[in-house]
Amino acid sequence: MLPVVLLMGPTAAGKTAVAIELAQQLPVQLINVDSALVYQRLHIGAARPSSEELALAPHRLLGIREPWQAYSAAEFRRDALAAIQIAHAEGKLPVLVGGTMMYFRALVEGLAPMPAANEALRTRLEAEAKQLGWPALHARLARIDAPTAARLGPQDSQRIQRALEVYELTGKPLSQHHAEQQRQKKDFPYPLIQFAIAPTDRAVLHERIALRLEQMLAQGLVEEVRQLRFLPQLTGTEPAMRSVGYRQVWQYLDGEFDEATMHHKVLVATRQLAKRQLTWLRSWPNLQWLDPTQGNVTDRIVEQLQKHIP
Repeated sequence: MLPVVLLMGPTAAGKTAVAIELAQQLPVQLINVDSALVYQRLHIGAARPSSEELALAPHRLLGIREPWQAYSAAEFRRDALAAIQIAHAEGKLPVLVGGTMMYFRALVEGLAPMPAANEALRTRLEAEAKQLGWPALHARLARIDAPTAARLGPQDSQRIQRALEVYELTGKPLSQHHAEQQRQKKDFPYPLIQFAIAPTDRAVLHERIALRLEQMLAQGLVEEVRQLRFLPQLTGTEPAMRSVGYRQVWQYLDGEFDEATMHHKVLVATRQLAKRQLTWLRSWPNLQWLDPTQGNVTDRIVEQLQKHIP
């Protein structure tokens, strides 16, 4: 059976560039595992590959939803498994590339049944957060679900809201649902080859994050968000618009703070995202770590994957 390759890592580590290089050297099918790139119209802030890059290395599950549409981890698992089957049928190695660790976990471990989103409840939680602040709701979550609160930052609005929503709808904390999921977990049906691309030196990653932010702003990130605001379906509260970068620029355009503050907030939020991703990865089993500052990462991956090419 052909394996499935996971190419993970923190934001700005260079995963996409490596994946595109792999596609030039091996018969692989790239599959997107980035929750922002699932959405159409998100280009600069989501670091979407250029049209030239996509012509060389097409990605499945890229731009499959409008930014006002919901897309869950369960839907990702369904779509990713279908994309893997297609790749295998074509004799290609599926390479799942991205940094949305919740998607990777959903794919490999499966998902416990969860309640659907409740718009009335979400609206109420949004209103409470606007009045009290997300740190107050994070403190509430800590009282009812300490394990979940411990892994979320006090400004991680989307996940705090979902954890409170699940508790109110089911009477059980999200951490309990996850524990039940672990007990019910079915084995992933394919052999896995798993890589994490990340500089060993955290300062190098911070430099890459800062440089990429400067590039995004120079390419027109603020104007991209300004154009998105003209779409009548968007309010700024959607998961797509809560993505790092988009949320802070939206707030800047709302007049909540000045440009310099926006720049700082995006930088800090991106560093926090990278920290969360690295925390997930450190506990991920059977992971091969590759430092992009120490030799050619692509060559090292190709050397391993060639053994599995039919």
